[in-house]
Amino acid sequence: MKKFIPIILAFITVLLSCSKSNKQAEKQPEIDTIPMLVSQIQKDSRLYTAECHMHKIITQNDVKQLNGSILNNKFSVNLPFSSRQIAIPMDATVKAYVDMSKVTEENIHRNGKKIEIILPDPQLVMTSTKIEHKEVSSHVALLRKKYTDKELTTIEQQGREAMIADIPQLRIIEQARASAARIIIPMCTALGYDEKDVTVTFRKQEYSLDEIKQLMQNENR
Repeated sequence: MKKFIPIILAFITVLLSCSKSNKQAEKQPEIDTIPMLVSQIQKDSRLYTAECHMHKIITQNDVKQLNGSILNNKFSVNLPFSSRQIAIPMDATVKAYVDMSKVTEENIHRNGKKIEIILPDPQLVMTSTKIEHKEVSSHVALLRKKYTDKELTTIEQQGREAMIADIPQLRIIEQARASAARIIIPMCTALGYDEKDVTVTFRKQEYSLDEIKQLMQNENR
């Protein structure tokens, strides 16, 4: 019996040690990783996440008309030799970026092991708007004057507006979301989160054309 006493004492000592370690582990406070994650995200203040190249030919057909009425019957007749047509090829690059400096702790929600990061709306920039002047084609009839620089500027502005109207079909905002998620998820996993527990979302899922225009930044270089 005496031979078993040291073994029993050693066993009891191990149990007490394990119990003490477990209690210490239970008392250890959980580390708040949210401030560290916010700091890491804010380092990329302007994160460009998507880019699309656009090409569009802007056309205008301008014809002088004679309008009037005979016996209360209105008429409109195109005047001969009074038409003007022009075709202007335009190229532009549209970039989408997320301003990470706007991310705060209020944008991050944690529920147990799961974490959700809500990013601000993507911003859009149309850069490198370019016209190939050598490829501009126009036809001006005998009774008309050539397009003035002011008229050309107006047509070019209309072309830019037409390109902006095409942005929803480019799906560049969706690309920006996916790219932002691919960048942020590794930041979360580096802090101990499991990739399947990380969700990256945006404030809105869809944007109207007017909202897209509001997201456009006045930058053209």
